Amino acid sequence: MSYTDLNGKRILITGAAGFIGSNLAKRLCRELEDVTVIGLDSMNDYYDVKLKDARLKELSEYPSFVFVQGNIADKSLVTEIFDTYTPQIVVNLAAQAGVRYSITNPDAYIESNLIGFYNILEACRHSYDNNRTGVEHLVYASSSSVYGSNKKVPYSTEDKVDQPVSLYAATKKSNELLAHAYSKLYNIPSTGLRFFTVYGPAGRPDMAYFGFTDKLCKGEMIQIYNYGNCKRDFTYIDDIVTGVEKVMEKAPDKMIGEDGLPEPPYALYNIGNNSPENLLDFVQILSEELVRAGVLPKDYDFEKHKELVPMQPGDVPVTYADTSALERDFSFKPNTSLREGLRQFAKWYKEFYMS
Repeated sequence: MSYTDLNGKRILITGAAGFIGSNLAKRLCRELEDVTVIGLDSMNDYYDVKLKDARLKELSEYPSFVFVQGNIADKSLVTEIFDTYTPQIVVNLAAQAGVRYSITNPDAYIESNLIGFYNILEACRHSYDNNRTGVEHLVYASSSSVYGSNKKVPYSTEDKVDQPVSLYAATKKSNELLAHAYSKLYNIPSTGLRFFTVYGPAGRPDMAYFGFTDKLCKGEMIQIYNYGNCKRDFTYIDDIVTGVEKVMEKAPDKMIGEDGLPEPPYALYNIGNNSPENLLDFVQILSEELVRAGVLPKDYDFEKHKELVPMQPGDVPVTYADTSALERDFSFKPNTSLREGLRQFAKWYKEFYMS
C-alpha cells in the first residue's frame, strides 16, 4: 500500500445523508483543501427523513460538498455521476441496513445491496475506459453480520463466513465477493470494511440504543433480547470515520501475479472496538447518561420498563472484532469508551428532540 493525499481529490460518497456517510463527508469537507465531495443519497423513508434532512443541512454549509438525490440502483444515474464528476475515490456506504427488516422486506436489500453495488462496480470498471486514470480506490461498507453464528471470537477477516443467518448478511458477503471479482478482472483497488455496531449522535433510529431511548421517553417497555446475554462490539462514529479516512488514503497495490494476470488489489478489515459489552451493562450506562443529560428524570424507574425476551431470528449472541490487521496497516484502533459515546448521544438527543 502506498499513501494517497486526499487533498484536491474528487470523492464520491454514496449514502451521504446516512449516519456514517454524512459524518465522513463533514470530516472531509472540514479537513481537506481543494476537495470536491459528491454526495449521493436516495433519501428513502426507512427511518425519519427529518434526521437525514438535518444531516444534509449541515453539509450544505460546505462549498466543497455537492449533493445528488437518487438511488444507486439507477444505473443511468450512477453512470451520469461518474461521467460528470469523474471521482478518483469512491466510498460506497449506500445500502439497505438492518437484520430484522431484511426478514420482511427482502426486495429493498436485493435492489440496493446487490443491484446498486453492481452498478457502482460497473461504473468503477468503465472509469478506466479510453486509457483514463479512473478510480484510484473503491472503499465499501460490509458488516459484522457476515460472521453469523461463528463460535470463534474475536472475529477475524480470515474466518470462514459462508453460513449467513440473515439476508442482510448474505448481501454484504456478496458485496465482498463481487468486489474481489472486479478487483481481479479489472484491477480495481478495493477495500471492504466490516463495521461493528456503529453508534453516536444523529445515528440510525433503528439501532437499539436509539430505539430504547425513544421508548423510555414515552414510558414504554424496552425488550432486551436473549435475556440480556448478548454482547456487542459498539464502535463510536468518530472512530469509524477516522478509520474510513485512513483506509481511503491507502489503496491496495496493483501487482502482476505469476500467471501474468493482475493479483487482485483487494483488502478487507474489521472496524470495531475490540471490546464487546454486555447488553445489560450497555442499558445501564445508557440509562445513567440519559438521566445525566436531562432526557429522563432523576427518579426514573428503569426496572419497571425492562423486559428480558428470547433471541430474535437473524440475530447473533455476540459480535467481537479482531482489529489487529487495522492496527498493523494503519496504526489505528478505535478507542472511544462506551460511556463517553453514549454521553455524546444523550446530549445530542436532548438538543435535537427536546429543546
